[in-house]
Amino acid sequence: MLAIVAAIVFGIAFLFSLLGTSIGISTTALIALGLCLLALHQGGIGTASMGGGAPWRGYRRTRR
Repeated sequence: MLAIVAAIVFGIAFLFSLLGTSIGISTTALIALGLCLLALHQGGIGTASMGGGAPWRGYRRTRR
């Protein structure tokens, strides 16, 4: 989820850079925010899986 938000922030920063506009926050600050969001995503914060691993780990196969 955080990676998607980071991609949106990077897209907004790119558009602001192309258009030369500003909303009170610099393009560099938006890029830093996007990098911070990506770092949090890589750290495991904001991930979709709350179970703590793959769902097949607890599966035990039996022979019939």
